[in-house]
Order: sequence, then structure tokens, then C-alpha cells
Amino acid sequence: MPTPRPPAWILVSLRPRGGHEALRRAAARHGAGLLALSPWALRPREDAASRQALDAALDAQALVFTSPAAVRAAARLRPLRERRGQHWLAVGAGSAAALRRAGIAAVRAPARMDSEGLLALPELDGISSVGLVTAPGGRGMIPAILAARGAQVHRADVYDRVPLPPGAAALERLRGLDRPAVLALSSEQALRLVLEQWPAAAATALRRCAVAAASERLARIAAGYALGPVAVAGDPRPAALAATAHALIAAA
Repeated sequence: MPTPRPPAWILVSLRPRGGHEALRRAAARHGAGLLALSPWALRPREDAASRQALDAALDAQALVFTSPAAVRAAARLRPLRERRGQHWLAVGAGSAAALRRAGIAAVRAPARMDSEGLLALPELDGISSVGLVTAPGGRGMIPAILAARGAQVHRADVYDRVPLPPGAAALERLRGLDRPAVLALSSEQALRLVLEQWPAAAATALRRCAVAAASERLARIAAGYALGPVAVAGDPRPAALAATAHALIAAA
């Protein structure tokens, strides 16, 4: 049996624990291996206070889900059912697909899959109340701008990001990278945690990587940390990140 050919380059993932497979498959289609670095695990909330907050959010005129994890965690707490006159909105295509799997047929997601794209949706113009289904931290622009527009925002934090220490084997692979590598960047919080709380060797190694950023905002953040070169995928989905990373490798 022939020996498998080693990958020509490495895509570095900062997805949550257990969330790397789609990016691994996308990387493989471009001849890359995946280095999985999980800064955190996702833990659904199950307490009464979270259920009460979700109930208030589900009564709002518009509902905003910030991630597929938010959809899954909310569905664990309460059945998700469309009500007459409500708008069900998702930050990205992945969250929209999760809502459809949960039984919500009429879901809208912006073409620009970030906070700015969501806030530009016409369904949020002149809205009186918004249920924001999310997790603590991140997406701070959404409630602030909606409140400034006069909407009452009912926030439901339905899951937590639990920080994880770096795995010794993964950290050693990162430090010992011997081929070109690109960081797939779709979370500001994940990047900050790794660069600011993990051992300094992790930050040093990541600064040797190019960056495929899901948005212009994330590209600016990566540049501010002296990571780069940076290219913008314009989309947080694995296929877009892997294709952008491959283009960076080809251009090097």
C-alpha cells in the first residue's frame, strides 16, 4: 500500500472543542492538513434564569440568533416555534440552517455574514423589541446599536464558552510547524484568548502564519496583533476560509 502523501500546508483552526470537522474536510479538499487548537468548549445553560430570559426573548417582535450553538442551546431549553408577525434572523448561513433544522421555516440571514450585515437587514428597521439569543461576550455591537435605534433588547445567554488550556500535543505541533500555515480566523474572542492567555510560544508561532479572516473587521484585528499577511474570505463558512487560505499559500 502506498504511503499517504503528507499535506502540503496546514490550516490552523480555533474552533470550539468538537467543532473542527467541517474545516478539516474543507482543508483536505485543498491538499491541507488541519491543526485543531480549541480555546474553549461550549456548554449549554439549563438553569431557570436562562429559561426565563429565553422566554422573554421569544416574545419579541424580531429574534436574532448569533450562532448555530445559540440555536441548539435555545432548542434544548424551549421548543422553537414561529409566531405570527415575528421575524427570525440569523447572523450567518450556519445559524439560519440550524434554525431551519429546529423547525423555523422563514429565516433571514444577511449576505454579509457579520454584525454589520445583520444590522442592515430591513426587518430590524423601526422594530420595537428584539430577542437576542447568544452567549456572554462578543457581538456587543448588535444590542448597542439596536438599543440606540429605540428597540428594547431582550438578551438570552443560552450557552457559555468555557476556556480550555492548550493541549500539549497540539501546542507542540504548532511550535514545530515545518510547512506553510494559515490561521482560519472567525472569532475575535478565540484569537484574543490564545494570544493573551496561552503560553507566549503559541502567539509567537501564530505570528508566523498567514491569516484567512472571515470579515474585514477580523482582518483589522489580526493586523493589529501583527499577524499576517491577511486575506478576507468575507464568509465564516469552512469552504470560504479554506479557499482563501489556499489562495494565500498559492500566492506566497
